[in-house]
Amino acid sequence: MSNFALLGHDLVRTLGTRRVLDGVSLTAAPNQRIGLIGENGTGKSTLLRLLAGADEPDAGTVVRPPELGFLHQEMPFDPAATIGAVLDDALREARADLTELDRLSAALADTPQDAPEYADLLAAYGDRLDRAQTSDAWDADRRAEMMLAGLGLGALGRERTLASLSGGQRGRVALAALLVRRPTALLLDEPTNHLDDDAAAFLEEQLRGLPGVVVVASHDRAFLDAVCTDLIDLDPALDGATRYGGNYTDYQAAKRAERERWQRRFTEEQEELAELRRRVEVTAHEVAPGRARRDNEKMGYGHTAGRVQNQISRRVRNAARRLDELEREQVDQPPEPLRFRVTTLASTAMDGTLVSLRDVRVPGRLTLDRLDVSATDRLLITGPNGAGKSTLLAVLAGRLEATGGLHRRRELRVGLLAQDTVFDRPGRTARETYEAALGAERAGSVPLLSLGLFGSADLDRPVGQLSVGQRRRLALALLVADPPHLLLLDEPTNHLSPRLCDELEEALATGPGAIAVASHDRWLRSRWPGRELRLSPRAG
Repeated sequence: MSNFALLGHDLVRTLGTRRVLDGVSLTAAPNQRIGLIGENGTGKSTLLRLLAGADEPDAGTVVRPPELGFLHQEMPFDPAATIGAVLDDALREARADLTELDRLSAALADTPQDAPEYADLLAAYGDRLDRAQTSDAWDADRRAEMMLAGLGLGALGRERTLASLSGGQRGRVALAALLVRRPTALLLDEPTNHLDDDAAAFLEEQLRGLPGVVVVASHDRAFLDAVCTDLIDLDPALDGATRYGGNYTDYQAAKRAERERWQRRFTEEQEELAELRRRVEVTAHEVAPGRARRDNEKMGYGHTAGRVQNQISRRVRNAARRLDELEREQVDQPPEPLRFRVTTLASTAMDGTLVSLRDVRVPGRLTLDRLDVSATDRLLITGPNGAGKSTLLAVLAGRLEATGGLHRRRELRVGLLAQDTVFDRPGRTARETYEAALGAERAGSVPLLSLGLFGSADLDRPVGQLSVGQRRRLALALLVADPPHLLLLDEPTNHLSPRLCDELEEALATGPGAIAVASHDRWLRSRWPGRELRLSPRAG
């Protein structure tokens, strides 16, 4: 099965002036499902495009298996094509294999076994049979119906054009077509985007059942945990791409152990540095010229003085040499994990109920009979699209008018992380925006870089030129650096790497004040430490 492996060796890709991939290698054998993780911009999509042949590397080589399928952000089909035409195209190879098997079978039956062409016919039949078995060609038509139903497309007519579908539906049609084909290597870029819980679980089951190679770029931690046999972290803070065996839970355990080793080494080196500095300073003082001799040194001093002085000098030199070496090679202190930095709130903390809602209505968007949010609440707001999750957060924040009873505590500070982050002064840099919002003193005591949400290369870029994800991380940084009494977060794990999502969840569990989160994130929802409010879509 080695010819069915997917190999990338020392891949280099530069986009513009930035080297996105620098000598990345990847080996994926059949039955391996590899997840690519890391911050946005670390090259996950770029690596998939190189592996798929959709883009060429500046250096390095790729060896691909004979049949490869690639699901990427751009729609690979003509918008005028129908769902039925897309599926027929996906079924074409399986149907051709079955037709050819019938032809070869008939030819073998009509050909004497001692005929010269019989061996070639038999070999061709064997190759075609292997291919049909790999793709499970006999079950392809039934599989097509199952894929549409499992991905939430069963109610759509086959005559519907792709142009008439939503972006999410078009992506699911493309995904269904790939799963129907069952290629020997499947490359997927964020495949759970636009999938509900049932469709995501269905996709996970299908991928676990594939015999070939799967390589997937994803932020979906629940998906990575359910599907992957290996993870490759493309975070540039690491020493190149690092591969971890196992699923996402195994990756988390490995990263925790890695950080503990890092912290332990840092602590031990700092202790050794302090001891070496003390030893050099004290011992050098003892051997210093003109130091008065102690009484116990005076007798026989002339006989032993040179030898003692030489021993002490040698110890000083050895300690100084080790000190110089360690100061040059010592590891950096591990970065602090994301945590809410409380100072001003500590002296103005509130207790009791912060906000009360009664019979609240936002016509066509939200209907809610009752909600009380206490000062230490951990509230998870869930529900399908259109249920009013973002609307409820906007009402709680006082940014949206609603009918009904709404009581908010006086002097209550509320912070909202909305899905669409817009700053009033797009010409200001990220650094200037951060300092203007917090004040120079607070921004100085909690530097933006210390939060791990922002890179130094983007500090002096105007916020209007930042990506959607970067603007959201800047908005989140402002809330983390000076947390309010009531923190409202709308899909907070969008545009964050899995590592940052983990840190944010830990911070939310122990953070100050009340926190309400609206989220589709299955990993976050399954581990939420507080209560849940599930909204249903209703017209008000």
